[in-house]
Amino acid sequence: MHNQTDYLPRLQPWSLSAFAAAAAAVVFAAAMQEIVATFGTTPYFAGFIPAIFVVSLLGGAPAGIFAALLAIPTVWWAFMPPHFEFNPLTAADYDSFATFALVSSLVICFSHLCREARVLMRR
Repeated sequence: MHNQTDYLPRLQPWSLSAFAAAAAAVVFAAAMQEIVATFGTTPYFAGFIPAIFVVSLLGGAPAGIFAALLAIPTVWWAFMPPHFEFNPLTAADYDSFATFALVSSLVICFSHLCREARVLMRR
């Protein structure tokens, strides 16, 4: 009989495939962010939060942390003016990074709890 809680593929935490999925999710989120930026809005980290959630859900907390750490220099380099160069950060930029770090850690913790609940439901 097929268990209803096994609808998501699982990657082993700390595996190369989990970190590759994290890098792919950050690249996908950056592409989506660039598409949104062409419409005139600049929500620096908005596209990266769902990517971090999905990666954390599929690959565990280490992959989510890796995606979050990879997203910060990506946004700093590609989306903050001047584009495609590292510039000194303003106080507002530091606030954006701190808010992103807080939201990312909450999303990663939530996805970790979801993974743990799936394990308990299978028993």
